[in-house]
Amino acid sequence: MPFPSDLEIAQNCKMRHINDMAARLEVDADLLEHYGKYKAKLPLSLINPERISKARLVLVSAITPTPAGEGKTTTSIGLTEGLNKIGKKAAVVLREPSLGPVFGIKGGAAGGGYAQVVPMEDINLHFTGDFSAIEKANNLLSALIDNNLQNKENNLGLDPRQIYWKRVMDMNDRSLRHITIGLGGKANGIPREDGFNITPASEVMAILCMSNDLEDLKNKLGNIFVGFTFDRKPVYARDLKAQGAMALLLKDAIKPNLVQTLEGNPAIIHGGPFANIAQGTNTILATKMGLSLSDYVVTEAGFGADLGAEKFMDIKCGYAGLAPHAMVLVATIRALRHHGGARKEEYNTPDTGRVERGFANLAKHIENCRKFGMNPVVAINHFPTDTPEEIDLVISRCAEMGARAIVARGFAEGGEGMKDLARAVAEEAEQGNNKFKPLYDWAIPVKDKIETIAREIYGADGVNYTKEAEADLRMIEKLGLSGLPVCMAKTQKSFSDDESKIGRPTGFHVTVREFEFAVGAGFIIPILGEMMRMPGLPATPASEGMDIDASGVVSGLS
Repeated sequence: MPFPSDLEIAQNCKMRHINDMAARLEVDADLLEHYGKYKAKLPLSLINPERISKARLVLVSAITPTPAGEGKTTTSIGLTEGLNKIGKKAAVVLREPSLGPVFGIKGGAAGGGYAQVVPMEDINLHFTGDFSAIEKANNLLSALIDNNLQNKENNLGLDPRQIYWKRVMDMNDRSLRHITIGLGGKANGIPREDGFNITPASEVMAILCMSNDLEDLKNKLGNIFVGFTFDRKPVYARDLKAQGAMALLLKDAIKPNLVQTLEGNPAIIHGGPFANIAQGTNTILATKMGLSLSDYVVTEAGFGADLGAEKFMDIKCGYAGLAPHAMVLVATIRALRHHGGARKEEYNTPDTGRVERGFANLAKHIENCRKFGMNPVVAINHFPTDTPEEIDLVISRCAEMGARAIVARGFAEGGEGMKDLARAVAEEAEQGNNKFKPLYDWAIPVKDKIETIAREIYGADGVNYTKEAEADLRMIEKLGLSGLPVCMAKTQKSFSDDESKIGRPTGFHVTVREFEFAVGAGFIIPILGEMMRMPGLPATPASEGMDIDASGVVSGLS
């Protein structure tokens, strides 16, 4: 009998009323803002600094992924199930899926197999409307910018050629990357070049994820850099008096969302920036909410540890005042074969030689975790094509480095298959041996921050800058932004900025092509290589296999 699909497993789950999840967290159901029977928003008043200081935070990251991903979300959810099975009061805190990847390649992003969050269809499709609110707030600012250009009254003198703010939409649509607006005559606006980013790349998304409360959100929105006037003076969203209305549109989106795992444990899902072009972590508020209501919080950071985990440590922890107590690195035998030279059609073909060669990638990630004061537990996310010889090889190589590697069977077995990993993670967290430290001081020069990440985390020999990047850097210094942390925009497929350099590349430089800066969110974005902030759909989009029948039953999500 074939293994059921993710959607079949999710649809067969007998979900508990969301009030039961509130009870698990010792929250009065009357405090919830209900979105039907299985979803609710949690009020920010539940965040409790005293309880946060006593709870334990577990960060889940991964080796450099293959295009299919290596199962961080599945592992995070499964680990939460496992922790609850061994008697820990644990909740998982995750990002919200973006519709772009759902309809493009992924087909869904709520975990997999018997390690999922539910209601799966709702989480993948609109959920509680947070992404829509972020879109509207972002595009309200765009409308205010163009309205200011059009009208003589209160005109700020914005130069249409020097506007950096873009519109957003939560869909993969390459045709919208570069557009011209304002055509059709005087009544239809000032013609200028514009473009769309995907919603997870919006600075409004980043701000939502970096805010500590509603007032902080409003202040950060006001600090959004819009562009320059004709006489080269900077213009911010506050100059357009935009922050109040933008915050109003986000008044519900700022509240974390409560759902459940397949095994009836609490799950908080909130925010959704990508980790290759943004910071790749859920909201500070969601993480603090989880820590206020549970003894253990399992959270993830997007893509490999060189991206999401580095940003979690160096940006999120700095702004939130948080420190992880344990860290999990997810690896798959399939990915190690890939980094050992296997082609896509060979990912499921056992080959200890390729796994041996590919282990260099995992080894570098283990070394990198230790630069943050963290000794990771390696979770080998199990696939049926894994052989005992390949698994034993990874376990023994990790042991030689002083790291524990444990087979994680959450996909096939749920929490029962994650108890060994849960015990190891709990032991690591409770021993107190991990002493988190950031990689760099925000006060050092921007180039030194970039150089530190490139050399220490990527293994690069140095950093090159284009003329455009050098000009952007002078602008950053002129605007007084040099003291901000850096959020590297880089391919997720390699430690380098060249996605073809798999494994553990050496003898390379990375090139900063240009800079963007998210003044409101509080970081600078060096862009390495050709990074698309508005992805395109593949030749065969996942949407082609999706449908809904006359009874409202969804099919094709995965």
